[in-house]
Order: sequence, then C-alpha cells, then structure tokens
Amino acid sequence: MTQRPQDKPADAGPEELREQVEHTRAELGETVEALAAKADVKARAQEKAGAVKEQAAVKAGAVKEQAAVKADELKTKAADLVHQAQDKVPDPVKDKAAQAAEAARATAAQAGRLWHETAPEPVQHKTAQGARLARENRTLLLAAAGAAALVWLACRRKG
Repeated sequence: MTQRPQDKPADAGPEELREQVEHTRAELGETVEALAAKADVKARAQEKAGAVKEQAAVKAGAVKEQAAVKADELKTKAADLVHQAQDKVPDPVKDKAAQAAEAARATAAQAGRLWHETAPEPVQHKTAQGARLARENRTLLLAAAGAAALVWLACRRKG
C-alpha cells in the first residue's frame, strides 16, 4: 500500500513529495479508467456479444462438419444397400427392368417434346430448374430409389 502524504515524516523533501504526487495521480488515473470501463455497459455488452458470436461460429463449424460426416456415412450405406439389392435381383428381372427403362425413356422423350410444344414459358422455366436440381442430386435420388426398391422387395417377400 502506498503511503499517504500525511503518513510521511515531516522531513520529506520537495522532490520526494513530487514523486509521491505523481504516483498518486497515476494510481488515481488507473482507478478512474477501471471504473469508467466498468461503467461502460455498451462496450462490455459489445465485447460479450463478440465472444458469444465467436463461440457460436465455432460450434456451428463443428456441427456442420459432423453433419457432413453423417451425410457421407448415409450415402455410403445407401449405396451399399443399392448394391446388395441389385445383387439379389435375378438376371431375368434385371433384363425386364432394362427394357422397361428403355420404354420409359422413349415415353419420357415423347412427353418432353409434347410438353415443350404446349407448356407456357414460365412453367417450362420452373420445370427446367427442378430437372437441373434432380440432375445435380442424381446420386442421392438413385440411392433413395434403390432403398425404396429394397424396402418394396422386403415387404413383398413378407407378404
């Protein structure tokens, strides 16, 4: 603890008193700054908000990373299920499915031509966007279709 001027012996010199005054001024300045910082609620709230925002960003990054890992795991499992289902399907069924797929492609092409000739422009635009999304997510759609086929086969065997 610092000695106060009144606690000093009377024989203190002017230089010593000046140093004491300077030291007391410095301490007082630090105390005033600390009190001002505590009283500045807005700045403290902004600091706290910044810290919370940073924590949220870190947690969001971790959650996003976990979600990506889980999505990859699910894609892998779905692909495995599709392959298992394809392996269990007999060759005559595969041939029949290929023929049906070819017939479906031909019918789809014919329907596409008819659609292009008769559908209004805004509807064609929205449909094109949907088709583009389906193409971009083809793997996921195929995995879902394979899983649905597997479920259908499993239900059919039970019945």
